[in-house]
Amino acid sequence: MDMTPEFIMLAFTLILALVQIMWAASARTSELGLKWNAGARDGVPPPPGPLAGRLMRAQANLFETLPIFAAAVIMAHVAGEDGQLTFVGTHLYFFGRLAYLPLYAFGVPYIRSVAWAVSLVGLVMVIAALFV
Repeated sequence: MDMTPEFIMLAFTLILALVQIMWAASARTSELGLKWNAGARDGVPPPPGPLAGRLMRAQANLFETLPIFAAAVIMAHVAGEDGQLTFVGTHLYFFGRLAYLPLYAFGVPYIRSVAWAVSLVGLVMVIAALFV
């Protein structure tokens, strides 16, 4: 299977997912300490602080659409529908998600929503490629 530009964007998105996991975990560990992180995590921890909470929510937000994005990219490739629509769509999705992370982490309103909308447009474009 060829590493198409769409698959490269999917791979970059998977790397971004790992970055989000690590950044959120690191922020939470800095709040609760290494002993908590290494332990069984029994009991109810205190709610996350502002940064850790935003990072955890940004991660959850990515994970809501990532399976749909991955499936759409793979389906488009298998169906032979790679083209301008999937190329642009995958780039919009990835770069929208990339911009969304620091905007959410640092509490930037409105522009964060624009970045999210850009990623959603990209996802819809990839899905639309399956039908055109």
